[in-house]
Amino acid sequence: MNDLNDPPRWNIRPEPAGDDGSRWNYALLVPMIGLAAFRWIWTRESQSQIQDMKNKYDSDMAVITRDLELKYRETLTENRRTAAHLEIELEKERQRVQGYRKALISQSQQLMEERKQLQQERRDLEEEKNHLLQSGVAGVALRKALQQEEEWQRRAQALLQELEVQLVERQEAFCSILLPREHRLEMEKNLLLKVAKNPVGAELNLEDDLRDIFKNDRHCADLLNMDKRKNGNLMWLYLRYWQLQVTLQKHKRAEETLKGASPYSSRP
Repeated sequence: MNDLNDPPRWNIRPEPAGDDGSRWNYALLVPMIGLAAFRWIWTRESQSQIQDMKNKYDSDMAVITRDLELKYRETLTENRRTAAHLEIELEKERQRVQGYRKALISQSQQLMEERKQLQQERRDLEEEKNHLLQSGVAGVALRKALQQEEEWQRRAQALLQELEVQLVERQEAFCSILLPREHRLEMEKNLLLKVAKNPVGAELNLEDDLRDIFKNDRHCADLLNMDKRKNGNLMWLYLRYWQLQVTLQKHKRAEETLKGASPYSSRP
């Protein structure tokens, strides 16, 4: 039964010709399994990395979103605070402008009343002068006294003409956005020194009037205006008022001369 010439198949012997396919299939199966395992491991690792990146992205986006919301709230709060502050400042400026307008209207009305009073006094003086002129010797004396005061009147009118020119320049400096504030203040200082040193300015009390102009006359024409004389409002009222006052002072000085008193007169 045991044929030594026919050993079992486990003995080393050439394989039958028909078994070559099975051996090659087995040889290919091992790398395919390894490749499948590698793909499975790589896919799992990739999915893990993708999930980690997604989680990190979601975390970063959450942090960025919180920061943006916080900055938005801070910006919104700051804008509201700024808007409230601007509204308060605007209301203060509106009240200041209204107060300035009321003061300017009141000042203008007062000047108009004084102007009417000066005009009335001027008419009264004219009537008195005409009456004196018709009275012979008294008329001659009055004419002589008036002639003596004409030099004073010329000096006063020359001073007023200089003040008008310099006030126009000062108001232009006030309205200009290019000229520095120090330049305007220097002009105002020079004007005050001029009237303080001039006897006519002292008699007419021009220094106080100039200070009132510097403080309250803020009127400016539009930005495209080329006529400097369109700037200012209160200063023009004062210039007309000063002209009337010079005429009145001339007659009062002449009257004082006729009375034999000092030709000094105070402001009406």
